[in-house]
Amino acid sequence: MNPENLTDLSEHALLKKMKNLQTNKIVDATIIGVTIGIAIYSLVKNGLEFFTFFPLILAYMIFRNSANNKILEKEIQKEIDSRNPKDKF
Repeated sequence: MNPENLTDLSEHALLKKMKNLQTNKIVDATIIGVTIGIAIYSLVKNGLEFFTFFPLILAYMIFRNSANNKILEKEIQKEIDSRNPKDKF
């Protein structure tokens, strides 16, 4: 999502997107943990094979996507802060 599109959204929609990103963080962390566990189990059980590294490749792809989500989260937070300036004395 481009920052230009964030300006078109209401505050409620921005907060909903932030909450959705937080849920996605938990899901991504769980999936990464499970895939690393599968890779370790496969390594112990079968030794080094292609299927030992396949879950790690999947975990890496999810990790890269979560990095993009962090950038989007920062942009949403900037937009929320710009709409609600805090009084500074």
